[in-house]
Amino acid sequence: MKLTIIGCYSATPRIVGQTTSQILESRGHVFLIDCGEGTQLELRRHKVKFNLIKHIFISHLHGDHYFGLIGLISTFRLLNRDADLHIYGPKGIKEIITIQLKKSNSWTNFNLYFHELENSCSELLFEDNRIEVFTIPLDHRIYTNGFLFKEKPFDRKLLINQIKANNIDKAYFRKLKQGSDVYNKEGKLIKNSSVTTIGRKSKSYAFCSDTAYNECILPLIKNVDVLYHESTFLELHKNLCIKTKHSTAKQAAIIAKKASALKLILGHYSSRYTDLQLFKSEASTIFENVLLARDGISFNF
Repeated sequence: MKLTIIGCYSATPRIVGQTTSQILESRGHVFLIDCGEGTQLELRRHKVKFNLIKHIFISHLHGDHYFGLIGLISTFRLLNRDADLHIYGPKGIKEIITIQLKKSNSWTNFNLYFHELENSCSELLFEDNRIEVFTIPLDHRIYTNGFLFKEKPFDRKLLINQIKANNIDKAYFRKLKQGSDVYNKEGKLIKNSSVTTIGRKSKSYAFCSDTAYNECILPLIKNVDVLYHESTFLELHKNLCIKTKHSTAKQAAIIAKKASALKLILGHYSSRYTDLQLFKSEASTIFENVLLARDGISFNF
């Protein structure tokens, strides 16, 4: 998995930072997560190929998370896109986008599919033979979801010397990679574990923004490899979390620790802060492996 932070600030775009948007690359997919204002410019800056984006996940209908969507869709049209585009987001997103396309007489020349969400429980949004994506219901001022991306197990690795020693035909290699026992050329059943080993470890990524501190998400993100959790405020301004339904860096770290996450990425910073290291310092008192989102930075995991 590779995560590229397109924007990581809250509320409004800034000269030094953009609002929320991320690109997650996994198992041949290029997923766009949220699409704040100016996202397409940053995608160009970071050389993300537009035609590779086939699935867009919108957490909620606050402008700093989706105002860039209509512009991106319009650009896709002008570039003569022909690939299908799937958009997953709260109920109402279809109306918001289609009315703009209608009033500007700019209907897309590609299939545009909306998957509107209103369930308060976690649900499976997308699945193929490589990855599955679930919603993570969050606690914000309006209906909001995070998203959990889980790679499916990779094929087992063939031990060629043992395969040759056991006289197994090449025709059974696929079955071996899938974990099956097979018969060799003499008709003897060969145990899979004797001629293969565990393949590459599959990874998981949880995106949680925006939300108040919410332990209800813990069962959904338990043992996640990487957790992105909003940290709009520092503990100094914890009182602001109550009315805004946001979290502090410390609260994000507590969630990461209780979920037994391997890594925590902080983001969605309020513009009132100029030193982002304060977020890392605060979270590190609770959780050891803390990373800071910054516009343009990529994480490989």
